[in-house]
Amino acid sequence: MPKDQDEIRKSVREGYAKIATGHSSCCAPSISCCGNTNYAQEAGLAIGYSEEELKSVPEGANLGLGCGNPVALVSLKLGEIVVDLGSGAGFDCFLAANEVGHSGHIIGVDMTPEMIDKARGNARKGNYRNVEFRLGEIEHLPVADNSADVVLSNCVINLSPDKLQVFKEAFRVLKPGGRMMVSDIVLLKDLPEKIKNSVSAYVGCLSGAMMKIAYLAAIAEAGFEDVRIASDTSIGVELMQIDPTGQAIQKELNMRPEEFAQAINHTVRSIKVNAIKPL
Repeated sequence: MPKDQDEIRKSVREGYAKIATGHSSCCAPSISCCGNTNYAQEAGLAIGYSEEELKSVPEGANLGLGCGNPVALVSLKLGEIVVDLGSGAGFDCFLAANEVGHSGHIIGVDMTPEMIDKARGNARKGNYRNVEFRLGEIEHLPVADNSADVVLSNCVINLSPDKLQVFKEAFRVLKPGGRMMVSDIVLLKDLPEKIKNSVSAYVGCLSGAMMKIAYLAAIAEAGFEDVRIASDTSIGVELMQIDPTGQAIQKELNMRPEEFAQAINHTVRSIKVNAIKPL
């Protein structure tokens, strides 16, 4: 895996550009397959979305890329301004838009032009007038200081080579008293070296994941208070083994399913964390 931050971003951008344009069916290490609508639906149900939520967004918005449902946990209010870090095809943005109403506003930020194009197309299909998508890196958000009520992110911050900077940016754009709710992948112990150095494992939200304690510490270091874990669950080994991304990683590294299961079991966690920017 390239160690240079620009090289890491390039690898991630290329991987997700393929997903956006339909040239790849592998996404994240959840039960997901971006090229298969039924599979994405199953993935959504498994990680906390309701059937009603899945049906409420434009077709093609749900790519099965998440590891949780941050919108369900943040209790959005009418009129709020929300920023989604790594908005992809717009799935969580559209759910949030339904919560904040016409008086609210949603800003999705993604660094992949192909994803931005796809999200904007989905917004047009769904006639969402309170949602916009901006091209940019989550380490350098194209959003004004103290302008958002809520920052969301779903299984994206683990892809950043500078997670502390991401949390500092989230802190910067939030109004005093603003809330952050993120779903993400973290680790309880080190992964084997060959997984840590795998490009597929990084793009698949696995090898770029941070230790859980360090992740929570970075949120606090960025200035947030009341940092709390709302949910902490394991990534199912059986599902990882049959997931297209899990299979791609195993194939690239020539790992047997049992070896792969042993490497990730009791190691990879999906957490939902909320925090507050102090008044």
